[in-house]
Amino acid sequence: MAGEISALEEAFRKFAIHGDTRATGKEMHGKNWSKLCKDCHVIDGKNVTVTDVDIVFSKIKGKSSRTITFEQFKEALQELSKKRFKDKSDEEAVQEIYKLIEGKAPIISGVTKAISSPTVSRLTDTSKFTGSHKERFDPSGKGKGKAGREDLVDASGYVSGYKHAGTYDHKVQ
Repeated sequence: MAGEISALEEAFRKFAIHGDTRATGKEMHGKNWSKLCKDCHVIDGKNVTVTDVDIVFSKIKGKSSRTITFEQFKEALQELSKKRFKDKSDEEAVQEIYKLIEGKAPIISGVTKAISSPTVSRLTDTSKFTGSHKERFDPSGKGKGKAGREDLVDASGYVSGYKHAGTYDHKVQ
C-alpha cells in the first residue's frame, strides 16, 4: 500500500507543478485537477463528467482557498470513485481510481495542431510571389533579409562616391 500511495503522490506532484513555474508540488489548482482527471481517464463522459470534477473540487477545497492539498486530493478521489465505479465497493472503487492515476504525468503532445489549409499554403508559397515581393526571396524561397526589403545602392563606382574601386575601363568591359 505504501508503494501505491507514493506513486499516487508522485502523479499528484507532477500535475500540481504542470504549467506553473512557481508551484511547489504541495498544492494543486483547479485547472491542473481538471487536467489530471482528463489525462488519467477519470472522466469517462458517462458516470463522471467535467462538471462533476469541478463540483468535487469546489466542495473539497476550503472556502477562501484556490488549491487542494494531497490529503484533500485523496478525499476528492474518494468522492469521484463512488460515481466512476458504482458497481464496486467503496474500497475497491478507490483502489481502481488510484490505479488510473498512479505513475501518470501530464500529456503535452497533441495539444496544439498546426493548420495546413490550402489558403495558408498558397499565401506562404514564395514561388508564386510577383513584383516587388518576389525580390525579397532568393530562387530557393529563402528570405534575403534587409537586402530584400531595401534598395541598396552600389556606392562603388568611378564617378559618384569613387573609392578607388577600379577604373572606368574596368567598369565598361
